[in-house]
Amino acid sequence: MPRGYVEFSVNTKINSYDLVVARCFLALIFVVEGIWKIADADATRHYMQTRHLPGRLLWPVIIFEIGSGLLTAVGYQTRVVAATLTVYCLLTAAIFHTSLSDQVQNLMLLKNIAMAGGFMLLSYVGAGRISIDGRLAIPSLRIIS
Repeated sequence: MPRGYVEFSVNTKINSYDLVVARCFLALIFVVEGIWKIADADATRHYMQTRHLPGRLLWPVIIFEIGSGLLTAVGYQTRVVAATLTVYCLLTAAIFHTSLSDQVQNLMLLKNIAMAGGFMLLSYVGAGRISIDGRLAIPSLRIIS
């Protein structure tokens, strides 16, 4: 097997560098959205309140989005973070993107469902060798080889 690849129990080979890129792609939206929420905190708080969520959740959401995005990018506690983000994506889809008559909201709903699928897959395969999880080589987080 070429160096840098791992073989999973389903006989699928994945390049470790591909997992880094995939993690960063998935993480990007959370870091950027968290920063945008900081930049326009009042509008974000108002939008949350229109969806019957307390405005005091704004800062915990910002910290969660940026933190989980960074943890995903560096590959730390990846399976747990990815599983949590799977639920988060589905919850935000159900809370914020329910106007099915609006084409933009439909697209946002599908985006969240697609991201949930990506995080489900990441929670299954783990971060890969090029990650903090891979560096720590904790047996429960190690990819099957």
